[in-house]
Amino acid sequence: MAGAASCTVAGVDVRWVWATVLMVCLVLGLGGPRWLAARASARYPVPAADLAVARRTLDALTVAPRGDAGTYDRAAFGTPWADDDRNGCDTRDDVLHRDLTAVVVDTDGCTVLSGTLDDPYTGTVIRFARGPGSADVQIDHVVALQDAWRTGASEWSARERLRIANDPANLLAVDGGANQDKGAADAAEWLPPSVGFRCAYVLRQVRVKGAYGLSVTADEKRAMRRALDRCVTS
Repeated sequence: MAGAASCTVAGVDVRWVWATVLMVCLVLGLGGPRWLAARASARYPVPAADLAVARRTLDALTVAPRGDAGTYDRAAFGTPWADDDRNGCDTRDDVLHRDLTAVVVDTDGCTVLSGTLDDPYTGTVIRFARGPGSADVQIDHVVALQDAWRTGASEWSARERLRIANDPANLLAVDGGANQDKGAADAAEWLPPSVGFRCAYVLRQVRVKGAYGLSVTADEKRAMRRALDRCVTS
């Protein structure tokens, strides 16, 4: 009886209290990361209709092993940042102007001299100023050109390769370090450190791969599906 009494305080079974606390901790431990990811994704909601199209597009993508990266040459995709849309400005400046805020442009009407990037990959704010620190902000090919090469672009015409290299749908202004970390990785190998942006990032990759008829690996397709499953819709 003395042992039983020691587990009761003011009529409350202390063992029951501790069991409840442990259960709550377990539930939070298991569900916490997913809840936090969903909350982060709410910052970048995607239209429900776009998500539905992305799912169908992903299902239709060809699954195949990647080709040989050893034959890849950036020059096969044409002059970097060519003025493919013929608006008088190169592609890099077009994307900087689109993705930065408080943009200051040179007298030529094209060259972006400064601006502010709310970086989607890291969730940080970066002050861009053209000069020695220009590489702090880089333009990422969402579907990396080397990955495009290994999944179908090696068979394309030079014109088609130039087009994907300068397609605004495949380009984002991002943190330079994150862009370097990504390299030529696909979605199975790298996703943005900012968890909340992963859905929007993968959705964009799926769109580009679908539009250009590029293939995906089995691991890549699974990673893409997981990211889309965690989207928050608007």
